[in-house]
Amino acid sequence: MNKQIADRIAVVLKQQITGEEILSLLEKPKSLELGDVAFPCFTLAKVWKQSPQSIAAQIASQLNHDSIERVQAVGGYVNIFLAQQQVTQQVLSKILRDKQQYGTISTKMGTVVLDFSSPNIAKPFSMGHLRSTVIGNALANIAEKNGYQAIRINHLGDWGTQFGKLIVAYQLWGDKQAISASPIKELLKIYVKFHEEAEQDPTLNEQARAAFKALEDGDAEALALWQWFRDVSLDEFQTIYKLLGIDFDAFTGEAFYNDKMTPVVTALKDKGLLVESDGAYVVEMEEMPPCLITKTDGATLYATRDLAAALYRQQHYQPEKMFYVVGNEQSLHFKQLFQVIEKMGDPWAKNLQHVPFGMMLKDGKKMSTRKGKVVLLADVLAEAIATAKRNIEQKNPHLSNKEQVAQQVGVGAVIFNDLKYHRLNDIEFSIEQMMNFEGETGPYVQYTYARICSILDKAKAPNQDMILNSLGELAWPIILLLEQFPKTAAMAFEQADPSQIAKYALQLARLFNKYYAQHKIVADDEQQASRLALCQSVAIVLKESLALLGIEAPENM
Repeated sequence: MNKQIADRIAVVLKQQITGEEILSLLEKPKSLELGDVAFPCFTLAKVWKQSPQSIAAQIASQLNHDSIERVQAVGGYVNIFLAQQQVTQQVLSKILRDKQQYGTISTKMGTVVLDFSSPNIAKPFSMGHLRSTVIGNALANIAEKNGYQAIRINHLGDWGTQFGKLIVAYQLWGDKQAISASPIKELLKIYVKFHEEAEQDPTLNEQARAAFKALEDGDAEALALWQWFRDVSLDEFQTIYKLLGIDFDAFTGEAFYNDKMTPVVTALKDKGLLVESDGAYVVEMEEMPPCLITKTDGATLYATRDLAAALYRQQHYQPEKMFYVVGNEQSLHFKQLFQVIEKMGDPWAKNLQHVPFGMMLKDGKKMSTRKGKVVLLADVLAEAIATAKRNIEQKNPHLSNKEQVAQQVGVGAVIFNDLKYHRLNDIEFSIEQMMNFEGETGPYVQYTYARICSILDKAKAPNQDMILNSLGELAWPIILLLEQFPKTAAMAFEQADPSQIAKYALQLARLFNKYYAQHKIVADDEQQASRLALCQSVAIVLKESLALLGIEAPENM
């Protein structure tokens, strides 16, 4: 709708400013009394040397369109009131026709590679990993909504000096039977014990370095232990991913790039980018510390590995964009990484984007695996599902599929609680807040959807081609919001911000519940079909909003 208005304003202004530029300037007025869309003329005033009031008056006197009921010039604004009946018909008919495809871009936009989740092998999947996992998955879904093919990559932390520590810890204190019974729990126990003991006995760190060197050199025993640690960890991770409803296209972790780093170092050397610094080799950066490529002993680092990964992904997938969904504490690392690729002369460096996010805090502090201060995601999900089940037992004891719905609601509560915040914000972990099933929560949106499904189940589905009758003044804000869904999905992708979808879903649920409180939906009158059309349209968009966030929408709760 806004695009039609923008194009019409461009015609009035004799194309002296493009429709796209006008579209970017259009605003939503603070209240409906000021119109449905507003065009501020202050930017034009600076360029055209006329007062904003004069320009607004000129536009208001000439602006007309089938979807516009009336236009007012107020101060430096053009306030536009839409033709409610026509716009309502247009919006609801399109949603009922397109269903879940409403807002989906059909044009093929290329491929987006997303690097996210990336837990460390042999360490528990903690609440600290939740953010990257659910933000990355939501961005992948939103990318697909916007016409891209999304490639989901789990860059596992399956290599590095911590494996030397774990091998030594296992050799000293490991119990094979206990580890086989409860792999991650037991591996974490000996990993924590290693750090506690190493504080008293520094030689343990030397043993760990030697053990990792043996692993790098292909020692059979070290490799067998490493493979075992990796296999049991992945099995446990997959249980979590299945519960979250997340699939990956590749689990190519750090170890995958072991044989791909030498060519990277050679390429940097050939391009004259490597500089010796105290026996190590670095790439000089602009306005940043140098990027360390190899240590004094020739060992490679994260930067080397991530360069190899970026080059491999570019060659293998040819993506339009490459997202790294990694905490904001790694911002410097990614700035350096992208600048190195740019210095190598690769034009696709501009397609790389770090998608940073804040930390999951416990008592105001970052969770630490090393010190054993973690909250396990599996435990949180189990508690959320149990809480959801108790609620169902109290409110709907005869529900036939309680287990399934409890899982959908519990898991949805955990995911939504993360994604409703802008990703750059830190989140204080609170099981009580997460399990609050009222207010700004996933269960609130799910319950609104289930309520509409119950209404529609009792009534005949509306005909998408019908002529809509008056829906009342409380319906108009809903129509305007429904019309904005495609733009919201587009903005969420452009800004790599899933919280826009979560906030949209909350707003739509709130507006519908306000309407529902004032209107009897199923009443045998001439407006019933129109009310049902509104209900079904809201249900379609709520379900799709939740799906973009990676959350299921049960039809009964």
